[in-house]
Amino acid sequence: MGTAKTTKKKKNQSPETQFYLELNLCSKNKDLRGAISLYEAAVSHKTRLNHQHFNSLLYLCSNSVTDPSLKDLALEYGFRIFDQISSMGISPNEATITAVARLAAAKGDGDFAFGLVKEMGKNNALPRLRTYDPALYCFCEKLEAAKAYEVELHMRSAGMSPEEPELAALLKVSVEMGREERVYEYLHKLRSTVRCVSESTAKIIEDWFRGKKASEVGELNWEVGRIEEAVSRNGGGWHGKGWIGRGDWVVRRGRLDSSGQCCSCGGKLFCVDIDDEETERFAQSVASLALEREVKSNFSEFQNWVDEHADYEAIVDGANVGLYQQNFADGGFSVSQLDAVVKELYSRNGNKWPLVVLHNKRFRALVENPSHRNLVEEWMDKGILYTTPSGSNDDWYWLYATVKLKCLLVTNDEMRDHIFELLGSSFFLKWKERHQVKYTFVKGSLMLQMPPLYSSVIQESEKGTWHVPVAGDSSEESERTWLCITRPSVGKTFDEILQNGKASQNGGDGNTLETCKSVAGKRKERSSSTSEL
Repeated sequence: MGTAKTTKKKKNQSPETQFYLELNLCSKNKDLRGAISLYEAAVSHKTRLNHQHFNSLLYLCSNSVTDPSLKDLALEYGFRIFDQISSMGISPNEATITAVARLAAAKGDGDFAFGLVKEMGKNNALPRLRTYDPALYCFCEKLEAAKAYEVELHMRSAGMSPEEPELAALLKVSVEMGREERVYEYLHKLRSTVRCVSESTAKIIEDWFRGKKASEVGELNWEVGRIEEAVSRNGGGWHGKGWIGRGDWVVRRGRLDSSGQCCSCGGKLFCVDIDDEETERFAQSVASLALEREVKSNFSEFQNWVDEHADYEAIVDGANVGLYQQNFADGGFSVSQLDAVVKELYSRNGNKWPLVVLHNKRFRALVENPSHRNLVEEWMDKGILYTTPSGSNDDWYWLYATVKLKCLLVTNDEMRDHIFELLGSSFFLKWKERHQVKYTFVKGSLMLQMPPLYSSVIQESEKGTWHVPVAGDSSEESERTWLCITRPSVGKTFDEILQNGKASQNGGDGNTLETCKSVAGKRKERSSSTSEL
C-alpha cells in the first residue's frame, strides 16, 4: 500500500519538483554523472529550470574538479550551464559567481575568475571571502604575484579582510618571488589576524628565513631608540620598521617558560597591548556612546575629572567586587571584600591607591550605615572613590577611565552585554587580555588573577627577532611550539650599541646617546609594576 501511495505522489509531482528532488539526491551522493543525466533529460523535455536548479548543478560541478576522472566533465558542463544562465537573462548571485570562479580557477584562468568578481556590482550581488579565493589561489599558484596583490586590494575595498589561508597564500607567493617588502607586510598581517599559525603557514615562514634572499635584505643604519620607541608606541611585541641588519637567520623550534622567556634564544616576550592610536580611538568610542546614553553634563564632568587625575594605575568596578558571591539569604554589599581589593592593590603597586568607581545609590547606602561610614569617608579623603550620578550606568565610567588612563581594571565582568557589543571593536578582546584583572575569594582570602605575562601572538623584537606561535593539539601554553628566528649579527650589534651608549653617557657622540634612549611612556613604566600586582 505504501508503494502505491509513493507512486501516486510521484505522478502528482511537477517535472520541476521531481528534478529538484532527484538533483538533491545526486548532490548529497556527490554524483556528478547522475546530475548531468538529469540535466540532459530536463533540457530534452524542456523542463523549466530555475536559478536554484542551476546553482545546485554548478555547485556539484565546481566541487568535482578536484577529481581527475571528473574534472573535464565538470568543466564542460559547468560552463555550459553558466552560458545557459546568461542566455536566459538570469542575474548571477554570489553562489553562482563563486561556483563559476572555482571552475575558471580549476582550468588556470584566474583572470576570468577575478573578472566575474569585479562585475558582481552590475548584478547587485555582494562578494564574500570565498568568492575571491579561486582567483587569489590561482594567481598565487601561478606565481602571478602582482595579480594576487590586486585581488587582496579589491577584497579590502569591498570591506573584507583575508584570513590565515589567504594570507598564507600571499605570503608564499611573496617568498617564492623574493618580494621581501611583501613578506614583511604579510608577516605583520598574520600577526594582527591570527593568534597561532597553522603548521603549513609555519613551514612557509621557515622557508623564507632559511633562504638566501632573507639573508641579503635589511637596514644597516638602524637606530635602537627609534625601534624601541615604535615598540612602545605599538603596545609592545612589534615595531613595523622593516628588516633590521643583514646576514643569515637562525631558525629554531622551541618553547617558552612560564614567564614568557624563550628557551631557545633567551628573549622575553611581551604581553601585547593595543597601540596608542587604537587606545585613543577606543577611548573616544566609549565616550561617544556614553554621552549618547548618559546625562551629557555628568559624563563630560567625569571626563574632565579623569584628565585632572591621571595618575591611577588601577580602576576597580566597585559593585562587581562588593556583590561577589553575595547571592545568599543574608548577603548584601560586602565592604570587606572591596576593602581587601583596595589594600591589596595599594601594597602591590608601590603604595599607590586605586580608583574605585561606585554608583551614588550604593555610596549613600554605605555612608548611612554607621559600621561602614568611617571607612568610606577615608576612601573619599584619599581620593580612592568616585561616585557616579543617580540614573547613570557606572559601566561607562569605569570602562572609560581604564581605557583613557591605560591602566588595569579589576572586575569579573565578562563585558559581553549590549554595552560592549555596541563598541564592536576588533581589538576589544586583546585589550581585555592585557588590562582585566579577575579575582576570587577563597575562604575569605583574596586572590588576584593578573593579565598574562606574555601574549601568544607573532612578535617582533627591537633586535629584529621573530617569535611565531604554532597551533598544535594541546591547549596548554606550556606545550606550545614556537618558531624562534634570530639574526646573530643584529643581536651582537645591538648589544655593542647599548654598551657604547652607557660608556658615553658623560660625553661623546650625542647621536649615539640618542639612539640608546628608552621610551618611558606610562604604558612602559607600568610594565614592571603590573607584573608585581
